[in-house]
Formats: sequence, C-alpha cells, structure tokens
Amino acid sequence: MNPVRNLSNRERLSKKERVGMKGISNGAKKQPIIAVIGGNKCSNKVEQLAHKIGKIVAKVGAILVCGGLGGVMEASCKGAKSEKGLTIGILPSQEKTSANSFVDIALPTGLGYSRNVLVVKSADIVIAIDGKYGTLSEIAYALHFKKPTFGIGTWNIKGVIKIASLIDLENRIRKIIKNL
Repeated sequence: MNPVRNLSNRERLSKKERVGMKGISNGAKKQPIIAVIGGNKCSNKVEQLAHKIGKIVAKVGAILVCGGLGGVMEASCKGAKSEKGLTIGILPSQEKTSANSFVDIALPTGLGYSRNVLVVKSADIVIAIDGKYGTLSEIAYALHFKKPTFGIGTWNIKGVIKIASLIDLENRIRKIIKNL
C-alpha cells in the first residue's frame, strides 16, 4: 500500500502552501469593502448625494459594492470611479449587461432581491441612502449581521447610525477601517 495515496491533498502540500490556504499569509491587509445601498430610481438631490458618497468610498481606499443597477447604485459607482475607485455590482439578473456603466466587476446572480444578502455580507460597512423596500431588506440584513450601518435620508430604524454630514461619515468610516 502506498502511504502517499492515503494523504489528503492538503497533507501533500508544503507548510508554506498550507499557510496560504488559511488566508493571506504575507501579512497584507485586505482592502475594505463598503456597500452603498439605495433605490434604483432617485431624485437629482439623492443622486448627487450618492455620487459624493461614492467619492468618499474611493477616497478612503475601499471597494464599493452595490446592487449594480441605476439610481443610487449608479450614482455612487460613478462617484467612486471619478476618484479611481473599484466598483462591484451584485446583479439581480443573470446578465452582466444589466450592470450600470460604472460597475467594474459585474456579478450576475439570477437571484432577484435575494441578492441583497450577498451585497450586505460582502461588505465591512453599509451606507443606506434613501430607498424603498429593497433597501429596507438590505438594512435588515446589515443589522442582523452586525455590520456598521449608516443612513442618510433612509428608513428610521434602531441600529442605523444617522449621519449629520459627509465629513462625519468619512471620519466614522476611516475610524472603522482603521480597526478592521
């Protein structure tokens, strides 16, 4: 009987290779991810706000994740891109082409609103802007998963941190990222 055949693939790897299986082994810090959630349709005022928040996400060195469609999602992606940020759209459809033009990485799911849990779970921080029931479900997931959740002009729910200003938001985000 060959003893090598009885070893699992993991046991056949060198110690250095096994360490790499546990995660990043070179001491590098993972880039933070911030979800920006909000309606597929929004007013010009909300669109401008989402654009500014997208810029903040990129400015603090985070990746922006969203539902990848229009409205708040598109405006925040556009803001992030204007600051050379990276954007991810977790799409409800099965088609990458449904992503807005400012999404760098389009992830089609075919899950409809069920994809909202993926948007939230992938993030370290969640920012809710305006929105209706889809945004409400994302806020619920964010609070359930104990994600720091900020709200601007959105649902008034215990646990959602209301933001007084964009400077306040940026400072709070930087503080959280520092402790990730």
